[in-house]
Amino acid sequence: MNDDARLVAWVRGRVQGVGFRWFTRARALEIGGLSGFALNLDDGRVQVVAEGTRKACEALLDWLRSDDTPGRVDGVTEIWDTPRGGYDGFAVR
Repeated sequence: MNDDARLVAWVRGRVQGVGFRWFTRARALEIGGLSGFALNLDDGRVQVVAEGTRKACEALLDWLRSDDTPGRVDGVTEIWDTPRGGYDGFAVR
């Protein structure tokens, strides 16, 4: 269950202008072993890409869906894939 994975999540709600990307990066670093980024999209969503163990990615996804995030999350859509690599740490874009 700890095989490497790639999580791509789109977070809907009031998630821009509230520090959401910064807190997502902080949570990814706290979980550990994750690389990727959080990016504001033009339509008001935040895209989160995380690569690491499946367990670490699931922990980040659980946090994205929790009430512990800044702003207000109305929903999260995710897809899973194999890691592509190429990320240096976890960035805010």
